[in-house]
Amino acid sequence: MYVHFYPFPKNLKLNELQILNQRFDFYKKLPKKKKGYFEHRVADFLESYAFYGKDGLEVTDEMRVLIAATATMLTFGLRNYRLTVIEKVIIYPDIYYSQLNDQYHKGEFNPMMRAIVFSWKHFLEGYEIGNDNLNLGLHEFSHALHFQGLKNTDTSATIFAATYEDIIAQVKHPANYKRLINSNYFRIYAYTNEFEFIAVILEHFFETPQQFKMEFPELFEQVKVMINYTEAV
Repeated sequence: MYVHFYPFPKNLKLNELQILNQRFDFYKKLPKKKKGYFEHRVADFLESYAFYGKDGLEVTDEMRVLIAATATMLTFGLRNYRLTVIEKVIIYPDIYYSQLNDQYHKGEFNPMMRAIVFSWKHFLEGYEIGNDNLNLGLHEFSHALHFQGLKNTDTSATIFAATYEDIIAQVKHPANYKRLINSNYFRIYAYTNEFEFIAVILEHFFETPQQFKMEFPELFEQVKVMINYTEAV
């Protein structure tokens, strides 16, 4: 019946608001009322998850706010927006060695550790070019949202899971799959597996929505349903 209803809205500190106003385009484009909703959710994220810096990295307010804002942007249309599959955010200064698969990573969602992990260098690179469809923060949070959507049974998760299944079924249709590949719109990494496909199309959805809508209008509308995205695109 509603997505945003906060009897006791949480507030950000002045310097945190300044970071959003200066650094986060999605927030800057929202109308005043929805900015208030966005601020509440960012504040809630900052209160809900612990942040840890690794390899000598000191976690700053800029890191905390931009990471929280990225998660908030992705889940802004969902009534149940908290990511219950994570408890902490781990930040490295650069590429790091992950014991998850014994490889060097730029970022990862680790369900066993209940953690989301970023190379800060590469997280920032995701926002330096706003239309290259490469956004590490969106990509890893999409993995967490996907995992949660398939695991939980609340309304938001149910809609996510049902729409996801429909998307994957259509993508597996040979003619559709061929058209996706031939378009060269989604980078080839998207076709690694279903988890990567969803993460990549969500990057494209937020970074180049007009091109996405023009090239694959039906898929675009399904993604809107999947994350209940009703903001202006």
